[in-house]
Amino acid sequence: RCILKELESLGKALYGAKLIAQRFQVRSCSHHKDPVGGSECLLSMIADGNPHHFFIATQDQELSHKVKKKAGVPLLFIIQNTMVLDKPSPKSLVFVQKLQTNQLVPDHQKQSIVQLKEKEGLAKQEGEKRRKRKRAGGPNPLSCLKKKKKTTQEGQEPSAAKKKRRKRKRNRVKAEDMQLVQKNEGE
Repeated sequence: RCILKELESLGKALYGAKLIAQRFQVRSCSHHKDPVGGSECLLSMIADGNPHHFFIATQDQELSHKVKKKAGVPLLFIIQNTMVLDKPSPKSLVFVQKLQTNQLVPDHQKQSIVQLKEKEGLAKQEGEKRRKRKRAGGPNPLSCLKKKKKTTQEGQEPSAAKKKRRKRKRNRVKAEDMQLVQKNEGE
């Protein structure tokens, strides 16, 4: 609501931006009685670790620097008519690494878990490895081939008997033509 109020106050120059902003769902903020600037409103909505998982879409450099200082807030901006999701900020990366290290089980607890498993007999022993069962295979693919036909006459195949052999004709040059060629070469 604060952003819509700010766009109305800026007048006709940002009328298109106001129409686009009105199409989206309006989220209620804590300052509905006395509206503040759009940047301040957005920053107040992502305070306390961005509980509603908002994305911030802005072209304002100051606002984007302030958003990058907060962990877990995705930032969108436009480059040449294309919406681009900015890479995670260093603050967000550090926050994720801390979460991952806190979720891991400490070493002394891992050792106690292994000891309890051994005590109960649930631990896997290295000597026990399952063998793969051999499964029944299909027929030999070579046995599935069609049988070749036997030859009829002494080594000749029936298909070869049907074929006619073409005789090759040789072009012989007449003696008169040869004499003309030799005279032309001599001159």
